[in-house]
Amino acid sequence: MDKIVVNGGKRLEGRVDISGAKNAALPLICASILTPGQIIFDNVPRLGDIRTILKLLAIMGADIDMNWPRIKINTAELNNPIAPYELVKTMRAAILVLGPLVARFGYAKVSLPGGCAIGARPIDLHLKGLKAMGAQVNISKGYVEVNCTRLQGSVIDFPQPTVGGTENLMMAATLAAGTTVINNAAREPEIIDLANLLDKMGAKIRGAGTSRIIINGCENLQPADHSVIPDRIETGTFMVAAAITRGDVLIRKANPLHVSRIVEIMKNIGISVETGKDFIKINSSGTIHPLDVITEAYPGFPTDMQAQFMVLALKARGKSFITESIFENRYMHVPELLRMGADIQIEKRNAIINGPCELEGTTVMATDLRASASLILAGLIAKGTTEILRVYHLDRGYEKIENKLSSLGADITRKPSEIY
Repeated sequence: MDKIVVNGGKRLEGRVDISGAKNAALPLICASILTPGQIIFDNVPRLGDIRTILKLLAIMGADIDMNWPRIKINTAELNNPIAPYELVKTMRAAILVLGPLVARFGYAKVSLPGGCAIGARPIDLHLKGLKAMGAQVNISKGYVEVNCTRLQGSVIDFPQPTVGGTENLMMAATLAAGTTVINNAAREPEIIDLANLLDKMGAKIRGAGTSRIIINGCENLQPADHSVIPDRIETGTFMVAAAITRGDVLIRKANPLHVSRIVEIMKNIGISVETGKDFIKINSSGTIHPLDVITEAYPGFPTDMQAQFMVLALKARGKSFITESIFENRYMHVPELLRMGADIQIEKRNAIINGPCELEGTTVMATDLRASASLILAGLIAKGTTEILRVYHLDRGYEKIENKLSSLGADITRKPSEIY
């Protein structure tokens, strides 16, 4: 097991390229199940979660050729519609194979994903949607089994937006008989990217990116090649890294429209942000003012940036407020930040951050993916050396982040860890 070691105090300068979005690549890869044949994906990030979903498809019978960032998937021989616990337990997004498997084979048996460190993320809305489309659903011994000769178009009303639920049912609906309408659908860029691939494959989808998606089912789909969109959370993380180190950083291969809320907040608190078609330039030299943000479904402020913005608030002059409205247990990075000298109070789902704070490097423990990123950011501005343990969380969502930060001037290395 590795650790990340950061010697703080370095100003970040230079250029950095953003990788493909993990949260877009995962459903795109699952969509390859819908049709026999080969699909080529470009700009696929080399991450643990991507390897896991590819391994799952290989177990089901797909032929996988990994030549990062290009991945070839041939599902012509895929014939085993079962997703075992051993893989699903390591990554909740594996549930996204459920809809495509049922749509193509009329049957799927997928392990329930189990708990999650940052809070409950049930799949009940996925299953209710499949039931509305005529499927029989049975849960037994930790697995969900779904049977349906052919799914039928239906109107599905989500009580609240669900990204995974929208993706699963959108994929399932492409091969259903008739029209499916998803109301209160998730609006994330990853939803649009998935719809773009499905349209290339012959699907008929309208409204992706809005709260109402309409899918006209087809008899079959055809393989199509696709390039994954840039990772908006990695983009936001590097924006924060540049801001807190008083840096001057050009972030390339990004999509500024996908992080418009982050851009808006940063400008409002005194950070210079310049955007172009595929770049964002951060220059932070003046006073950083306090922030007040609430995590919301897209296009609101993303919960996946909450931990990173808490570190940004530690550099602000005054009292900042962050409200976590999505997950009930997503402040697990706070005790580690407190150990570094942060002044943070938690009141239920509200965090009050008093800045600016002088952090001191120490040994900290990562608890989840975005918490890992926040601790690296804290290490960048801390006095002395910070060691971040359990960085296997980090490797699920950031491609070689230590190399990218090092190229910008950070003193950061990856080393073997003797502590687990």
